[in-house]
Amino acid sequence: MMLPAIPNGMEPAADEESSEPLLLLQDQRSRSNTTSQVAIVGSDLCPIESLDYEIIENDFFKQDWRTMGTVSIFQYIFMKWTLCFLIGVIVSLLGFLNNLAIENIAGVKFVITSNMMLARKFVVAFIVFASSNLGLTFLSSLVTALIAPEAAGSGIPEVKAYLNGVDAPAIFSFRTLVVKIVGSILAVSSSLNVGKAGPMVHTGACVAAIMGQGGSKKSGLTCKWLQVLKNDRDRRDLVTCGSAAGIAAAFRAPVGGVLFALEEMASWWRSALLWRAFFTTAVVAIVLRALIDVCLRGECGLFGKGGLIMYDVTSANISYHLRDVPAVLLLAVIGGLLGSQISFSTLRIIPRYKFKGFYIVCDRKGIAYRILLACFISISTSCLLFGLPWIASCRLCPSDASEPCPTIGRSGNYKKFQCPPGYYNDLASLFFNTNDDAIKNLFSKGTDTEFHHSSMLIFFATCFFLSTFSYGIVAPTGLFVPVIVTGAAYGRFVGMCVGSNLNLNHGLFAVLGSASLLGGSMRMTVSLCVIILELTDNLLLLPLIMLVLLISKTVADAHFRFSMASRSHLVTLLRKKLFFKTPTPVGLDAFLQFSADDFTTKDLGHCDQIDDIELSEEEMEMFVDLHPFTNTSPYTVVETMSLAKALILFREVGLRHLLVIPKVSGSPYDAPSTLFFFLVSSKLQGLSNNGIRLPSAYIYNKVVSGMLDLDLAKKLK
Repeated sequence: MMLPAIPNGMEPAADEESSEPLLLLQDQRSRSNTTSQVAIVGSDLCPIESLDYEIIENDFFKQDWRTMGTVSIFQYIFMKWTLCFLIGVIVSLLGFLNNLAIENIAGVKFVITSNMMLARKFVVAFIVFASSNLGLTFLSSLVTALIAPEAAGSGIPEVKAYLNGVDAPAIFSFRTLVVKIVGSILAVSSSLNVGKAGPMVHTGACVAAIMGQGGSKKSGLTCKWLQVLKNDRDRRDLVTCGSAAGIAAAFRAPVGGVLFALEEMASWWRSALLWRAFFTTAVVAIVLRALIDVCLRGECGLFGKGGLIMYDVTSANISYHLRDVPAVLLLAVIGGLLGSQISFSTLRIIPRYKFKGFYIVCDRKGIAYRILLACFISISTSCLLFGLPWIASCRLCPSDASEPCPTIGRSGNYKKFQCPPGYYNDLASLFFNTNDDAIKNLFSKGTDTEFHHSSMLIFFATCFFLSTFSYGIVAPTGLFVPVIVTGAAYGRFVGMCVGSNLNLNHGLFAVLGSASLLGGSMRMTVSLCVIILELTDNLLLLPLIMLVLLISKTVADAHFRFSMASRSHLVTLLRKKLFFKTPTPVGLDAFLQFSADDFTTKDLGHCDQIDDIELSEEEMEMFVDLHPFTNTSPYTVVETMSLAKALILFREVGLRHLLVIPKVSGSPYDAPSTLFFFLVSSKLQGLSNNGIRLPSAYIYNKVVSGMLDLDLAKKLK
């Protein structure tokens, strides 16, 4: 059932006399319809709903707020800060366990494969490597496709949509959270060129949304104290804090997490939200620091050097001069082009997956195809990772190596692969590691002679290719870390070409290369700068990183450019069936039939649906009064306002809808349009009982179309 639409060219029936803004439940199918065919009776409703972040000042809100005393207000504030603390603790634990699981699963795989290689059983080693990768990818795509398709991808677009007022079903459900965690662990452990930072943002948002809903009424598990937070505005704040905590847990970058949520995720902030987000990420940083101490004691199993991503990669006395700047500028320009190409390729490839039946959330018939696609990419990745090191030449172990060469076991810079004793394979040292450890190797200082030019170029091309094709599979995958890896290889290659004449070492060029590709693909500056600084733990890099990010983003932008009540409230009204046979105002009876809790945000995934409501033919002819439930103070603008200024209001104020006041002209009774519309609105709102009685929809239609006759204008005045 849908609201009746009164087209511009429709005249009211003669017996329709009402000046009250009532929701007419009568079927309009017998009337002529010249409106868009998208909203016709009987059509399937889109499951996506917009959110009201504006405070709806209706009668229920005012009555509920007036009844709140000092204790209730203290409870409200206390619960928000407590939830922020709990979100920080839980997200940090999940981030640590995520890293721990990935490092150990991948570590076991690499150790077994390396042992086979040492025994010269190369075919068996490839079978073990490829089959383990295929099994992990298959499980990740299977649980995602069958249990929670909403968990596919990074989840950042979904979180951004929610924070900007668009709510899609089940994106923050407990089922999605579980699949996001498990699927991300399996996918990243399978040696696919995907990352865990994006899924961690979605994980943090899921944790925040689930905690803010106050339990589940369906399961009988509810918390009365949390009921005060069951509204779109407070849940948005918690989700913002959760997304910031996700980045902080992925990179151990608390300040970068706050800035990432500010710059990339939410479009509207206030000082109180900034404080809570900062508090949440601070909790994440403290908990992670305590957990890392446990790993430093050797109690985390096969935990690699890159675990939890902290790259102390530069010396304390970095020095660079004016003659180093041209090479950095060239690196930034090319990096911006490459980063924009990653975004462009991803946008081109993922729709092709969809066109072929892959990765369609609502289409269960394409599950087999989507899983097969993921498996095909896994096999292709395994072949490349295992086959390409064979074309790299063996290099003699350096005499002053800071670790054993060749490396035997989990991680290291000197993988033996097929080389004889005393030699190592530099390409295998990058491929046969997790992305975290590969970044650690590339960022390392004092390793200018460790890699060959051809090996670095092959590694860059492979990562660039795999990152664009692996991101769109039906699995929880991120693109942040793969771009860092690709950029590090690119920067290191540039450093190998020009580094002999400059003061910057190859590790520093790798850091700047990652910054350039991140700026070109992610189109961010401030948050990326702080995240990279927190990763490398060296403020001396700040000027160069700022320069690279500004240039790469500018280049990428240029290159890419030239290449008034909500549905849930209405459903609640229909479910309660407060209907009248005549268009009669409900008055105070509404406060006896409803409570403020009836209009709170429902539990995730359990909101009322219009299809669940059954109405008889008699009820379909009845009326519902919307007076007590509509927002009496919406944001309004005049129709002469430009679209650009209206967009600023939507984004910065966080609006769901904006009331446009029409301009009435061409009449000797022309008056300021705002006053005129106020008079008409008063008639529509039932604030005046004098004057003529016409259907409210007819009055509104005539005002909008500018066809209100002069006699009617006189009576309204």
